[in-house]
Amino acid sequence: MTALLVVLVLLLIAVAVVAVVLGMRARGAERQGESGAAAPQDPFGTGDQDSLRGDPRGLKAGDIVEIRSTTYTVRGSLRLDEGGWSWSEHLLDDSKGAQVWLGVEEDPDLVLTMWTPVTGVGAPGAPTLEHEGRTYRSGESGSASFRSEATTGLDAEGTVRYHDYESSDGALLGFESYGGAAWEATAGEKLGRYDVFIYPTAD
Repeated sequence: MTALLVVLVLLLIAVAVVAVVLGMRARGAERQGESGAAAPQDPFGTGDQDSLRGDPRGLKAGDIVEIRSTTYTVRGSLRLDEGGWSWSEHLLDDSKGAQVWLGVEEDPDLVLTMWTPVTGVGAPGAPTLEHEGRTYRSGESGSASFRSEATTGLDAEGTVRYHDYESSDGALLGFESYGGAAWEATAGEKLGRYDVFIYPTAD
């Protein structure tokens, strides 16, 4: 009789322990679900658009980029950094050999710009510059370090000086000097997220 009581007591203890463990697991799962549901989300994030149109932040050599119905191939990329602020510039080439640069940065929203080389603009420094009937006003300027990937026509790494101008209608004019070389000018324009469609290649 005593042995039977001992067995019953042990069984009750085992059942109680199992119940406690299961209860703790259930509470843990509930807390994880609550924390996941409550995770803050950027209301202006581009996650949905990135899943449908490709994420410009992940561009690399070999990817295909369509900008306003023109298809380009990424020839190479520059990864730039200025005091912890980073951005990318990608050299794009279309089927006819025309080349443009696609700028990708977050400031804090995603900003896409397209740049085409121009000549006869002079050098930066003045408060305003004239080009093709527009007046451009001086904006951001500074220097950054860069790292080159694939084909860019530049060294594997180095430094670049830059000076950006913008007109009243949003047109852009940029100057860059790599490694102390002469200034190179590009005319730029801002792109909307729906202007750009990306077809990434396999890693």
